[in-house]
Amino acid sequence: MPIAVKLDDLLHDRRMTLTELADRVGMTLANLSILKTGKARAIRFSTLAALCRELDCQPADLLAFEKES
Repeated sequence: MPIAVKLDDLLHDRRMTLTELADRVGMTLANLSILKTGKARAIRFSTLAALCRELDCQPADLLAFEKES
């Protein structure tokens, strides 16, 4: 998929665990893991907003477009 999720980088930069972020945004660890690994097919704007709020970032910090070769 040409959209990459850069959640690992943001978590590392903020020294936050996936479990801590899941608790803060009210998501299950399993669903957040699906997003982190790039296996998610969609994301709700409310979820994106919650992630940005807790990670103090912009949507473009979380998502990147990568051209397929």
